Amino acid sequence: MSVFGTRPEAIKMCPLVKELASREEIESLCCVTAQHRQMLDSVLEVFDVKPDWDLDIMTPRQTLSTITSKCLTGMDEAIDALKPDMILVHGDTSTTFAGALSAFYHQVKVGHVEAGLRTYDKYSPFPEEMNRKLVSSIADLYFCPTANNKANLQREAITDGLFITGNTVIDALKTTVQSGYRFATEELNHLPYDEKKIILVTCHRRENYGEPMKNIFLALREIAERNSGVELVYPVHLSPVVREAVDKYLRGAPRVHLIDPLPADEMHNLMARCYMVMTDSGGLQEEAPALGKPVLVLRRETERPEAVEAGTVKLAGVVQDDIVTMAERLIQDKNAYAQMAHAVNPYGDGNACRRIADAILWYFGRGEKPADYLA
Repeated sequence: MSVFGTRPEAIKMCPLVKELASREEIESLCCVTAQHRQMLDSVLEVFDVKPDWDLDIMTPRQTLSTITSKCLTGMDEAIDALKPDMILVHGDTSTTFAGALSAFYHQVKVGHVEAGLRTYDKYSPFPEEMNRKLVSSIADLYFCPTANNKANLQREAITDGLFITGNTVIDALKTTVQSGYRFATEELNHLPYDEKKIILVTCHRRENYGEPMKNIFLALREIAERNSGVELVYPVHLSPVVREAVDKYLRGAPRVHLIDPLPADEMHNLMARCYMVMTDSGGLQEEAPALGKPVLVLRRETERPEAVEAGTVKLAGVVQDDIVTMAERLIQDKNAYAQMAHAVNPYGDGNACRRIADAILWYFGRGEKPADYLA
């Protein structure tokens, strides 16, 4: 049973749900917590995945405690009813932690998709860093996107059940990105992709709330005001905290398009057409390089150092002047841009879901052990 509840999780787990369903030896069940209701549903629709169980936990201004407690209580019912042999959780959300903990309480095996990411700062990203470390203590199988992720776990004395698979988000892009794609969000069909440099922006992480987010938004405003050949597109997260900050610091800025969150297919196709990406998201650091787009990370650190080492991603931080300087270099310096755009993406070849399914079958004595993916 695959368990997930947020939009980023769904993008990365839906291809796996479908791959598992294609295997005769596997009954692929899906349980969603709906930690993010609207944004989750749009992804389920894109991938045509219909959950077998829906906890529907989302409430206005929910806290980490309410998310976790509702997930735990709801998962009791789902596990008792569906009786899975293994529960798959993804990454580092509160749904991930609660799903793994509930599986442990029921003595059900746990597979951790996107295992082994670390910043070694328990408050950044918050609460994700501790969520993924806690899940590592519970899991039986670890599906690591990269060799570095596997090495992180080995340093923590986790040595059994480790597989390097690549990241399932690369599998997702094979489904969603299409030539000649037409956006349902009509404004996106009329952006001057050929005449101007379109910068895709996202910003929503809890550790950026407050002063960091203010600095980021003021930097974005300055970039737009100083560079007439640039237009920024920002699908604004539904978080009231984020929206209040956007209204205060960014709304009304020239050449800044503030739009509602996009379905996965629209986001991926916008990424494919944009010039570069500025984000505090995790998934975009993996997706954009696969499409040849440089990424500036609006955070102090990243749990995805492989992309930094490969040259597809740079840490821009949360200081206004630093963000502006790094963005303008990519806007104005063709060589700097080309070095990032043409770097090799370390996150996979689009076959992560196949490797994960093979590993699960091997674990239950139904097939050969898959070879690790090596970038």
